[in-house]
Amino acid sequence: MKNILSHVPRQTFKAMAYLGLTVASIPVTSAQNTNAWPSHSLTMIVPGAAGGTTDIPTRLVAQKLSQRLGQTIVVENKPGTGGILGVQALLKNPADGYTLLVGNTGSNAVNYKAYKNNSYKPADFIAISDLISFANVLVVNADSPIKNVADLVAQLKKEPGKLTYPSAGIGQLTHLMPEMFKVQTQTDALHIPYKGSMPATMSVLSGETAFMFDNLTQALPQIQAGKLRALAVTSAQRVTSLPDVPTMRESGYPDFVVTGWLGFFIRAQTPPETQKIIQDNLIAVLNDPEIKNKFIEMGGLPGGSPQPAFSKFVSVEVTRWGDLIDHSKLSLD
Repeated sequence: MKNILSHVPRQTFKAMAYLGLTVASIPVTSAQNTNAWPSHSLTMIVPGAAGGTTDIPTRLVAQKLSQRLGQTIVVENKPGTGGILGVQALLKNPADGYTLLVGNTGSNAVNYKAYKNNSYKPADFIAISDLISFANVLVVNADSPIKNVADLVAQLKKEPGKLTYPSAGIGQLTHLMPEMFKVQTQTDALHIPYKGSMPATMSVLSGETAFMFDNLTQALPQIQAGKLRALAVTSAQRVTSLPDVPTMRESGYPDFVVTGWLGFFIRAQTPPETQKIIQDNLIAVLNDPEIKNKFIEMGGLPGGSPQPAFSKFVSVEVTRWGDLIDHSKLSLD
């Protein structure tokens, strides 16, 4: 898929500037055909906290999509349980396209194997289009004595099981990357899950936790403000916005390449004509120059792939993370 796992971000994005975004409705003209889809408001479910990595780009897209469709779009935050609460909220609604899920690596790839008693399966969804993809970055508090990956590994081996790391929730990528790191470094640390990426990042900023594999979009402003220290990025190549920060490969871990992604999902059995309307309008919004530029400023790669390409990509991710979970014998139940 051409938009995923290939981006090198160019500059920082002041994410908090967009937290006040509201999605206003656009009046529907009296001449509108009331039988045409959509005939009323839509909901986008974010399986994470307000102001987090998933929430911010969702609200940007929702605002533009609302203008195109002439309907209000409500962004509804459902954090918790590794994204499961958000997924369940989608599945409680009819398969009519009026409710969309902004899924991610955790909710729509990891959870199928990580939760043995998971209540949903890949066949429950149609993957419509990717929203954004981004590199991840290993960070510590700027006041930490840890200066690089080798220092962190040495400290973990010196104090096994004592250093703490946060995540945006159990089963999220911010949880699984440290799990992968512990396997590859043969170390141990204590996981502390939070309800969303923002509170997780804040725990490192406040000194409550020792290190984090954070989303670049979330961490970059704090790194550039001198509040977090970046030890390594998880992309295959260095990123332009952090040119002096090595990759995990360069730090001695050649198999540690992880890129996060977000995308739009709807319920299976949604009518094909409705699927096409949603796909076409989402792709148009994601190709809007304003949206593309803002996503690049965030440190991400804009999505907008057609449904078949994104669906294939998600299937590959399900297999990839499932194999890792089987190998690690990881269970989140």
